Amino acid sequence: MGHILGFLIWAIIGVMFLAFGIYSLLSPKAVGFWANTETMEVADVKAYNRAMAKLWFVFGIVFILLGLPLLAGQNSPLVFVSVIGVMLESIITMAVYTTVIEKKYRRKG
Repeated sequence: MGHILGFLIWAIIGVMFLAFGIYSLLSPKAVGFWANTETMEVADVKAYNRAMAKLWFVFGIVFILLGLPLLAGQNSPLVFVSVIGVMLESIITMAVYTTVIEKKYRRKG
């Protein structure tokens, strides 16, 4: 029973990332990525927010999928996949934002 509850909590957090993707898609202002910093000046806010929404949608879905090993129980070595997977996912997400999205949508000049 505890492993199901653990996965449900994990999935709720993943759904929160999906909700942030929806917020990004619907926001009239450029959404930020980094905490406690101002958002960069964006050349095309609508396209930038669409790219951010895709980033958060992919992050949320992969996050939920990485939680599936929790269903095997807390003593399962598969939980290692969840922990390492989320660390790698976070690093990849930061890299995609910095090297692709920020580079493409930053206002030049």
